[in-house]
Amino acid sequence: MTSDNGSSGSSGTLRVAAAQINTTVGDIDGNASLIEEWIGRAEDKGAEIVAFPELTITGYPPEDLVLYDNFISANKAALNRIASTVGNIMALVGFVDSETSDSGTELFNAAAVIHNRKIVAIYRKIHLPNYGVFDERRYFTAGNECPVLSIRGIKVGVNICEDIWEPIGPSEVQCAAGAQIIINLNSSPYESGKQGHRVDVVTDLSRRNRAYTLYVNQIGGQDELVFDGGSMMAGPDGELLGTAARFEESLLVADINVESLVRMRDKHQSTAIPQDDLDRVGQPTSIEIKSTIPKKRPKLQGLSIHRLDRLEAVYRALIVGTRDYLKKTGFKKVAIAVSGGIDSAIVTAIAVDAIGAENVVGVALPSRYSSEGSITDAVDLCSRLGVELWKIPIEPGHAAFEDMLSEVFEGTDAGLSEENTQSRVRGNLMMSIANKFGWLILTTGNKSEMATGYATLYGDMAGAYAVIKDVPKTLVYELCDHRNKRGPGSPIPQAIIEKPPSAELRPDQLDEDSLPPYDQLDRVIHMYIEERMSPDLIIEKELAFGDNGASEAVIRRIVRLIDINEYKRRQSPPGVKITGLAFGKDRRLPIASGWQK
Repeated sequence: MTSDNGSSGSSGTLRVAAAQINTTVGDIDGNASLIEEWIGRAEDKGAEIVAFPELTITGYPPEDLVLYDNFISANKAALNRIASTVGNIMALVGFVDSETSDSGTELFNAAAVIHNRKIVAIYRKIHLPNYGVFDERRYFTAGNECPVLSIRGIKVGVNICEDIWEPIGPSEVQCAAGAQIIINLNSSPYESGKQGHRVDVVTDLSRRNRAYTLYVNQIGGQDELVFDGGSMMAGPDGELLGTAARFEESLLVADINVESLVRMRDKHQSTAIPQDDLDRVGQPTSIEIKSTIPKKRPKLQGLSIHRLDRLEAVYRALIVGTRDYLKKTGFKKVAIAVSGGIDSAIVTAIAVDAIGAENVVGVALPSRYSSEGSITDAVDLCSRLGVELWKIPIEPGHAAFEDMLSEVFEGTDAGLSEENTQSRVRGNLMMSIANKFGWLILTTGNKSEMATGYATLYGDMAGAYAVIKDVPKTLVYELCDHRNKRGPGSPIPQAIIEKPPSAELRPDQLDEDSLPPYDQLDRVIHMYIEERMSPDLIIEKELAFGDNGASEAVIRRIVRLIDINEYKRRQSPPGVKITGLAFGKDRRLPIASGWQK
């Protein structure tokens, strides 16, 4: 590969671009304008091919919008409008294709190949994922053709996302038919550690097929999902040649020289895949594209590989998810109940980094049980972040609720209901503020609380977006330290980080009074939720931690708490997915269930 071809170019060199953009589900006109803008940017770089993410026109995932005929018609009309503006450059654009027959209408997750104001080919995704957050078999029919584009004799195969995650897929069919370059269109959501896995998949694909691979992914937040980009180029030896920066729009451009591929394939002849296996995937088709080398071919800078450490990637995902949820739902400002605790501290910091301090209002809601330290910590946090802080003591409302309930509660012992009244008073106040000013409420519950039910329905769970819903408590502490180190400044007071966590709903209350240490709790939650281990297997695994391991009684109690609180999670707001399995569309279990573990 070369990255500095001049204006002449050789027939064995192709300049390709990956347009890593932030689309919005359902904003077909806005997405189309974005596509046209980035086609222009690719043309300015002298690219001959520009590839866009999966379902670029509709945004991803469009979910049940695709079941409306006018939505499909609008997405096709936008594709045709885009096609009318495309000249010599070839644009690969994701859209929803459809085909009507006597048996009904079939929908396809497709990529259009646009050149010289025409749609010259359409690829229909063959491998449709149906796990985790993906429901593609609910909507789409699998394709069965594997087009190979020939551009000045250079052979290019086009496919979509999951197609390269199978050991034998469209890429193998296309490379067996002569493809030297594979271009793969993606809308692959972020989860911690996934980028390394993507790199392995893409480089292994290139190595085993002795081909170059251009992988393009979208960026941006969409409800619970965040897309982190990480578009990349891999070479035929399985080397990673370059990546785009993550969590931001960018254009990855490179020149690919394929002249040495024939010799390389002859030298490293691998065992041929049986034709029957290739036929089961799909049939290759050949499309000749008459394209000329652009006259404007500016010199390119060399490719680079962008890396992020684990905590910075998680933090950026939380920022992007929060920012785009607000932007794409039309909200400008948020309110956060700032308690002086660590969860509300990290949520406030994320909100400030996402939309600016001027668009964040903190609300302190002290009760009769709030410590003086919690109040001063909330003031200190908001002062450091430049956030306006309102103080609304809840004692009048709390006392009024107690008075109203005194007759029906007479003769009973005080317990959780009385404690949770405080949280529900706070929830009512926060929602009243949101309704009055047209703001959005960010809730502050973490994954450990959501798992075990240590959050109050219609109280601290009341709000529109749960920023750290998928962040375990132990990771909350790590993120606070990370935020202070990344700057600017150290906005989260050390007193907040060091104080023992407490809901402060009764005198001298601490989380550890009713929960095991958070390192044990989060480990068990991870094994039960993300690894789907049975309680018996978790008990066996915890033995390895010796005295630091959770006991059988603790494990079975945690599992029981997770199971019986499904009804709460069904009523919780969406939040950013950052782990391998988040509560929400990732995990779907019955509320009423007789299954005993």
